[in-house]
Amino acid sequence: MAFLAKYHHWLLFVVLEIVSLVLLFRFNSYQGSVWFTTANAAAGKFYEGYSEVEAFFGLTKLNEQLTQRNLYLEKQVSQMAEQLTDLTRDSAYLHQNQLQLLSEYKLIPAKVVTNSLHKRNNLITLDKGRADGVHEDMGVACGNGVVGIVYMASEHYSIVIPVINTESNISVTIKDKGYFGHVTWNGGASDMAFVDDIPRHAKFRLGADIVTSGFSSIFPAGIKVGKILHVFNSTDGLSYRIQIKLSTDFSRLRDVCIIDDSKMQERMQLMRAAKDSLKVKDEE
Repeated sequence: MAFLAKYHHWLLFVVLEIVSLVLLFRFNSYQGSVWFTTANAAAGKFYEGYSEVEAFFGLTKLNEQLTQRNLYLEKQVSQMAEQLTDLTRDSAYLHQNQLQLLSEYKLIPAKVVTNSLHKRNNLITLDKGRADGVHEDMGVACGNGVVGIVYMASEHYSIVIPVINTESNISVTIKDKGYFGHVTWNGGASDMAFVDDIPRHAKFRLGADIVTSGFSSIFPAGIKVGKILHVFNSTDGLSYRIQIKLSTDFSRLRDVCIIDDSKMQERMQLMRAAKDSLKVKDEE
Protein backbone atom coordinates (compact mmCIF):
# COMPACT_ATOMS: atom_id res chain seq x y z
CA MET A 1 0.00 0.00 0.00
CA ALA A 2 2.89 2.32 0.82
CA PHE A 3 4.32 1.62 -2.65
CA LEU A 4 1.00 2.53 -4.33
CA ALA A 5 0.64 5.64 -2.22
CA LYS A 6 4.17 6.75 -3.09
CA TYR A 7 4.07 6.05 -6.83
CA HIS A 8 0.35 6.41 -7.62
CA HIS A 9 1.03 9.42 -9.86
CA TRP A 10 3.38 7.39 -12.05
CA LEU A 11 1.02 4.42 -12.12
CA LEU A 12 -1.87 6.66 -13.14
CA PHE A 13 0.32 8.16 -15.87
CA VAL A 14 1.19 4.71 -17.26
CA VAL A 15 -2.45 3.59 -17.23
CA LEU A 16 -3.57 6.75 -19.05
CA GLU A 17 -0.79 6.33 -21.63
CA ILE A 18 -1.86 2.75 -22.32
CA VAL A 19 -5.52 3.78 -22.65
CA SER A 20 -4.63 6.64 -24.98
CA LEU A 21 -2.47 4.37 -27.18
CA VAL A 22 -5.26 1.80 -27.40
CA LEU A 23 -7.75 4.48 -28.40
CA LEU A 24 -5.28 5.97 -30.88
CA PHE A 25 -4.53 2.73 -32.73
CA ARG A 26 -8.07 1.38 -32.50
CA PHE A 27 -10.03 4.34 -33.80
CA ASN A 28 -7.51 5.80 -36.27
CA SER A 29 -7.01 3.74 -39.40
CA TYR A 30 -3.55 5.09 -40.29
CA GLN A 31 -2.05 4.62 -36.83
CA GLY A 32 -3.77 1.23 -36.59
CA SER A 33 -2.21 0.05 -39.85
CA VAL A 34 1.23 1.21 -38.68
CA TRP A 35 0.83 -0.72 -35.42
CA PHE A 36 -0.42 -3.81 -37.23
CA THR A 37 2.47 -3.76 -39.69
CA THR A 38 5.09 -3.22 -37.00
CA ALA A 39 3.65 -5.92 -34.75
CA ASN A 40 3.57 -8.41 -37.63
CA ALA A 41 7.16 -7.60 -38.57
CA ALA A 42 8.32 -8.09 -34.98
CA ALA A 43 6.41 -11.35 -34.66
CA GLY A 44 7.82 -12.51 -38.00
CA LYS A 45 11.38 -11.81 -36.86
CA PHE A 46 10.75 -13.67 -33.62
CA TYR A 47 9.38 -16.76 -35.33
CA GLU A 48 12.13 -16.62 -37.95
CA GLY A 49 14.75 -16.66 -35.20
CA TYR A 50 12.93 -19.45 -33.39
CA SER A 51 12.78 -21.47 -36.59
CA GLU A 52 16.51 -21.05 -37.17
CA VAL A 53 17.31 -22.19 -33.63
CA GLU A 54 15.01 -25.19 -34.01
CA ALA A 55 16.59 -26.05 -37.36
CA PHE A 56 20.09 -25.84 -35.86
CA PHE A 57 19.27 -28.33 -33.12
CA GLY A 58 17.63 -30.55 -35.73
CA LEU A 59 20.85 -30.78 -37.75
CA THR A 60 22.15 -33.66 -35.60
CA LYS A 61 19.25 -35.91 -36.52
CA LEU A 62 19.40 -34.78 -40.14
CA ASN A 63 23.11 -35.61 -40.32
CA GLU A 64 22.45 -39.13 -39.02
CA GLN A 65 19.75 -39.62 -41.65
CA LEU A 66 22.05 -38.34 -44.42
CA THR A 67 24.81 -40.72 -43.32
CA GLN A 68 22.45 -43.68 -43.56
CA ARG A 69 21.10 -42.46 -46.88
CA ASN A 70 24.60 -42.14 -48.32
CA LEU A 71 25.30 -45.75 -47.37
CA TYR A 72 22.05 -46.88 -48.99
CA LEU A 73 22.79 -45.00 -52.21
CA GLU A 74 26.38 -46.22 -52.38
CA LYS A 75 25.23 -49.80 -51.95
CA GLN A 76 22.49 -49.44 -54.56
CA VAL A 77 24.91 -47.94 -57.10
CA SER A 78 27.33 -50.81 -56.53
CA GLN A 79 24.57 -53.39 -56.83
CA MET A 80 23.17 -51.90 -60.03
CA ALA A 81 26.65 -51.59 -61.57
CA GLU A 82 27.41 -55.26 -60.95
CA GLN A 83 24.07 -56.38 -62.33
CA LEU A 84 24.50 -54.23 -65.44
CA THR A 85 28.00 -55.61 -66.01
CA ASP A 86 26.74 -59.18 -65.69
CA LEU A 87 23.82 -58.59 -68.04
CA THR A 88 25.78 -56.85 -70.76
CA ARG A 89 28.42 -59.58 -70.94
CA ASP A 90 25.74 -62.31 -70.99
CA SER A 91 27.25 -64.25 -68.11
CA ALA A 92 25.45 -66.74 -65.90
CA TYR A 93 23.60 -63.88 -64.25
CA LEU A 94 20.58 -65.85 -63.10
CA HIS A 95 22.77 -68.54 -61.55
CA GLN A 96 24.97 -66.22 -59.50
CA ASN A 97 24.35 -65.26 -55.89
CA GLN A 98 23.35 -61.65 -56.14
CA LEU A 99 23.97 -59.05 -53.49
CA GLN A 100 21.35 -59.07 -50.79
CA LEU A 101 18.75 -56.36 -50.93
CA LEU A 102 19.87 -53.39 -48.91
CA SER A 103 16.69 -53.53 -46.85
CA GLU A 104 18.03 -56.71 -45.24
CA TYR A 105 20.68 -54.70 -43.43
CA LYS A 106 19.93 -52.93 -40.19
CA LEU A 107 22.00 -49.77 -39.78
CA ILE A 108 22.59 -48.48 -36.26
CA PRO A 109 23.54 -44.76 -36.35
CA ALA A 110 26.28 -43.76 -33.94
CA LYS A 111 28.52 -40.80 -33.16
CA VAL A 112 32.27 -40.78 -32.66
CA VAL A 113 33.13 -39.97 -29.03
CA THR A 114 36.93 -40.26 -29.28
CA ASN A 115 39.21 -40.85 -32.24
CA SER A 116 42.98 -41.17 -32.60
CA LEU A 117 44.93 -40.69 -35.85
CA HIS A 118 48.66 -40.73 -35.18
CA LYS A 119 49.20 -43.96 -33.24
CA ARG A 120 50.04 -47.35 -34.72
CA ASN A 121 47.01 -48.87 -33.02
CA ASN A 122 44.37 -46.18 -33.40
CA LEU A 123 40.97 -46.77 -31.82
CA ILE A 124 37.56 -45.13 -32.16
CA THR A 125 34.94 -44.93 -29.41
CA LEU A 126 31.27 -44.80 -30.40
CA ASP A 127 28.25 -43.77 -28.31
CA LYS A 128 26.31 -47.01 -28.96
CA GLY A 129 26.72 -50.35 -27.18
CA ARG A 130 25.01 -53.62 -26.34
CA ALA A 131 21.85 -51.82 -25.21
CA ASP A 132 21.52 -50.58 -28.80
CA GLY A 133 22.17 -53.99 -30.38
CA VAL A 134 25.91 -53.53 -30.95
CA HIS A 135 28.34 -56.39 -30.38
CA GLU A 136 31.82 -57.49 -31.40
CA ASP A 137 32.70 -58.13 -35.07
CA MET A 138 30.14 -55.76 -36.55
CA GLY A 139 31.25 -53.64 -39.50
CA VAL A 140 31.27 -49.85 -39.21
CA ALA A 141 30.95 -47.47 -42.17
CA CYS A 142 30.17 -43.83 -42.87
CA GLY A 143 28.67 -42.07 -45.87
CA ASN A 144 32.03 -42.18 -47.67
CA GLY A 145 33.01 -45.80 -47.02
CA VAL A 146 34.47 -48.31 -44.58
CA VAL A 147 35.48 -47.18 -41.08
CA GLY A 148 36.42 -50.38 -39.23
CA ILE A 149 35.21 -53.28 -37.10
CA VAL A 150 33.71 -53.30 -33.61
CA TYR A 151 36.32 -54.78 -31.26
CA MET A 152 34.63 -54.44 -27.86
CA ALA A 153 31.21 -53.32 -26.64
CA SER A 154 29.90 -52.29 -23.24
CA GLU A 155 26.32 -51.45 -22.37
CA HIS A 156 26.36 -47.97 -23.92
CA TYR A 157 29.68 -47.66 -25.78
CA SER A 158 31.78 -49.60 -28.24
CA ILE A 159 35.42 -49.61 -29.38
CA VAL A 160 36.20 -49.85 -33.09
CA ILE A 161 39.45 -50.97 -34.74
CA PRO A 162 39.56 -48.61 -37.75
CA VAL A 163 41.23 -49.23 -41.09
CA ILE A 164 44.08 -47.02 -39.82
CA ASN A 165 45.18 -49.57 -37.22
CA THR A 166 48.10 -51.94 -37.79
CA GLU A 167 45.91 -54.84 -36.61
CA SER A 168 43.23 -54.12 -39.21
CA ASN A 169 42.94 -56.60 -42.09
CA ILE A 170 39.86 -56.30 -44.29
CA SER A 171 39.13 -58.37 -47.40
CA VAL A 172 38.74 -56.16 -50.49
CA THR A 173 38.55 -56.38 -54.25
CA ILE A 174 39.26 -54.15 -57.23
CA LYS A 175 35.79 -53.10 -58.32
CA ASP A 176 34.50 -54.86 -61.47
CA LYS A 177 37.81 -56.75 -61.86
CA GLY A 178 37.45 -59.64 -59.43
CA TYR A 179 40.99 -59.50 -58.00
CA PHE A 180 41.03 -59.92 -54.25
CA GLY A 181 43.41 -58.79 -51.55
CA HIS A 182 43.59 -57.40 -48.02
CA VAL A 183 43.80 -53.75 -47.03
CA THR A 184 46.37 -53.02 -44.33
CA TRP A 185 47.85 -49.93 -42.69
CA ASN A 186 51.44 -49.63 -41.49
CA GLY A 187 51.30 -46.24 -39.82
CA GLY A 188 51.92 -42.81 -41.27
CA ALA A 189 49.28 -40.74 -43.07
CA SER A 190 45.71 -41.38 -41.96
CA ASP A 191 44.38 -41.11 -45.52
CA MET A 192 46.62 -43.80 -47.05
CA ALA A 193 46.70 -47.59 -46.83
CA PHE A 194 47.91 -50.61 -48.83
CA VAL A 195 46.27 -53.57 -50.53
CA ASP A 196 48.41 -56.73 -50.57
CA ASP A 197 48.21 -60.06 -52.40
CA ILE A 198 46.92 -58.74 -55.73
CA PRO A 199 48.11 -61.30 -58.35
CA ARG A 200 50.75 -60.33 -60.89
CA HIS A 201 48.47 -61.15 -63.83
CA ALA A 202 45.82 -58.67 -62.63
CA LYS A 203 44.82 -55.95 -65.09
CA PHE A 204 43.59 -52.66 -63.63
CA ARG A 205 44.19 -48.93 -63.81
CA LEU A 206 45.21 -46.17 -61.44
CA GLY A 207 42.19 -44.49 -59.89
CA ALA A 208 40.14 -47.70 -59.82
CA ASP A 209 37.88 -48.19 -56.81
CA ILE A 210 38.74 -50.62 -54.02
CA VAL A 211 35.62 -52.04 -52.32
CA THR A 212 34.83 -54.70 -49.75
CA SER A 213 34.78 -58.20 -51.22
CA GLY A 214 31.97 -59.67 -49.15
CA PHE A 215 34.14 -62.73 -48.43
CA SER A 216 34.42 -61.95 -44.74
CA SER A 217 31.56 -62.18 -42.28
CA ILE A 218 31.91 -58.52 -41.37
CA PHE A 219 31.10 -56.35 -44.39
CA PRO A 220 28.71 -56.89 -47.29
CA ALA A 221 30.24 -56.63 -50.74
CA GLY A 222 30.64 -53.31 -52.51
CA ILE A 223 31.29 -50.80 -49.71
CA LYS A 224 33.89 -48.28 -50.84
CA VAL A 225 37.34 -48.42 -49.25
CA GLY A 226 39.49 -46.20 -51.46
CA LYS A 227 41.09 -45.52 -54.85
CA ILE A 228 44.33 -46.87 -56.33
CA LEU A 229 47.20 -44.35 -56.29
CA HIS A 230 50.37 -46.36 -56.94
CA VAL A 231 51.37 -49.94 -57.72
CA PHE A 232 54.50 -51.68 -56.36
CA ASN A 233 55.94 -55.18 -56.44
CA SER A 234 55.59 -57.20 -53.27
CA THR A 235 58.76 -58.07 -51.32
CA ASP A 236 58.78 -61.61 -52.75
CA GLY A 237 57.95 -60.40 -56.27
CA LEU A 238 55.00 -62.78 -56.59
CA SER A 239 52.20 -60.22 -56.29
CA TYR A 240 51.43 -56.50 -56.36
CA ARG A 241 51.25 -54.14 -53.45
CA ILE A 242 48.84 -51.28 -54.13
CA GLN A 243 48.83 -47.96 -52.34
CA ILE A 244 45.32 -46.51 -52.01
CA LYS A 245 43.83 -43.25 -50.85
CA LEU A 246 41.15 -44.06 -48.30
CA SER A 247 37.65 -42.80 -49.06
CA THR A 248 36.94 -42.14 -45.37
CA ASP A 249 38.37 -38.94 -43.91
CA PHE A 250 39.23 -40.12 -40.39
CA SER A 251 40.33 -36.64 -39.33
CA ARG A 252 36.75 -35.34 -39.73
CA LEU A 253 34.85 -38.49 -38.80
CA ARG A 254 31.72 -37.77 -36.77
CA ASP A 255 28.66 -39.78 -37.82
CA VAL A 256 28.87 -43.48 -38.65
CA CYS A 257 26.60 -46.48 -39.05
CA ILE A 258 27.11 -49.91 -37.50
CA ILE A 259 26.06 -52.67 -39.90
CA ASP A 260 23.93 -55.35 -38.30
CA ASP A 261 23.03 -58.27 -40.55
CA SER A 262 21.59 -61.41 -38.96
CA LYS A 263 22.60 -63.65 -41.87
CA MET A 264 26.15 -62.40 -41.65
CA GLN A 265 26.25 -63.21 -37.95
CA GLU A 266 24.76 -66.66 -38.60
CA ARG A 267 27.53 -67.28 -41.09
CA MET A 268 30.17 -66.22 -38.58
CA GLN A 269 28.76 -68.48 -35.86
CA LEU A 270 28.76 -71.41 -38.28
CA MET A 271 32.40 -70.77 -39.20
CA ARG A 272 33.38 -70.61 -35.54
CA ALA A 273 31.51 -73.83 -34.80
CA ALA A 274 33.32 -75.54 -37.71
CA LYS A 275 36.71 -74.36 -36.42
CA ASP A 276 35.92 -75.60 -32.90
CA SER A 277 34.81 -78.93 -34.32
CA LEU A 278 38.04 -79.31 -36.29
CA LYS A 279 40.10 -78.49 -33.20
CA VAL A 280 38.33 -81.22 -31.24
CA LYS A 281 39.00 -83.77 -34.01
CA ASP A 282 42.66 -82.79 -34.13
CA GLU A 283 42.97 -83.31 -30.40
CA GLU A 284 41.41 -86.75 -30.70
